Amino acid sequence: MGQSDIPLNDTGRAQAQVLSQKLLGCLFASLYTSDLKRARETAETIAAVLHVPVTSDPRLREINQGEWEGQLVDTIKARYADLWQQRSVDPAKIRPPGGETVGEVAERVQHVLDDIAHIHPEDSILIVSHGLALATVICKVRGIPVGQAYHVIPENADPVWVEWEKN
Repeated sequence: MGQSDIPLNDTGRAQAQVLSQKLLGCLFASLYTSDLKRARETAETIAAVLHVPVTSDPRLREINQGEWEGQLVDTIKARYADLWQQRSVDPAKIRPPGGETVGEVAERVQHVLDDIAHIHPEDSILIVSHGLALATVICKVRGIPVGQAYHVIPENADPVWVEWEKN
């Protein structure tokens, strides 16, 4: 979906409810979320159960897919065969027309996490973002090259715990 601002569907709402129950008993000082509707709605569902404040930050958005946004993968492969092949080899550096690279997503998300860690140096914080954006975080904390982020995308509404070291 990229940065298309699509609200949650019924499945997403149910997943947000289940996640909020999984997190009961966990203490978070705050919750930060992407400003896209689907993440914001997930965050608000969780915040209502955990009684934590929500802060929205557009830097937690999913990758900007540019001209590829909203298209099926088969369509992209047919229209942009050479670029798709290059991206398959080096997703960290290859950009969809008008979009951003995985490396740029990683840099953007790392900056916001550094800012959050500066504000909350000793606190546990909950982040609600998107699959690829979160995968770049997983890559950073596990020492995985960011070009492999597509291989570590977490399941929707599946919590991933990380210790963030500020740069």
